[in-house]
Amino acid sequence: MSIFSYNGAAIVAMAGKECVAIGSDLRFGVQMQTITCDTPKVFKIHDKLYLGLSGLLTDAQTLHQKLMFRHNLYKLREERDMKPSTFGHMLSNALYERRFGPYFAAPVVAGLEPDGTPFLCGMDTIGAIETAKDFMITGTSPESLYGMCESMWRPDMEPDELFETVAQCLMSGFDRDALAGWGAVIHVITKDKVISRTLKTRMD
Repeated sequence: MSIFSYNGAAIVAMAGKECVAIGSDLRFGVQMQTITCDTPKVFKIHDKLYLGLSGLLTDAQTLHQKLMFRHNLYKLREERDMKPSTFGHMLSNALYERRFGPYFAAPVVAGLEPDGTPFLCGMDTIGAIETAKDFMITGTSPESLYGMCESMWRPDMEPDELFETVAQCLMSGFDRDALAGWGAVIHVITKDKVISRTLKTRMD
């Protein structure tokens, strides 16, 4: 079994009309053994920027703490929050620094730029960055997540429709994956607020 599927995860980020949504499952397990179902894999950096981390959960938590440290230093020096595009390149740089002993985590960055345009990017363990205009996924069930997102995404969705689309894609995707699921949390980021909802899903 790959080290990336040791804990299991399913993360989807999707862009709408001046809004962006990111969601993850809540299962924490060790291979096929489920331990808890209250472990989100999406972390808040600031009100307009969220980070999803799949892979080995210990590495994901370490990477999140290091990124929060770097963001706080940036905020002290610049007296403003980091833009999502800037954060994506900083994250890519942090991963590439450790390329000979990488963090076993695959990140997805979702946020709103200062002008309100959605920003989505993902990368591999050594920081090879890829941006997207529609959606970005990571986790242990990429095939089913990609299939659902490709069939359900459409441009310029409003926040409520975006939430419903991400919820259906996420639930349909991880219902076909034994290593992810057991509930979900979804954050919808708009220019004036963040809406966070927890979903109850199948527990088998």
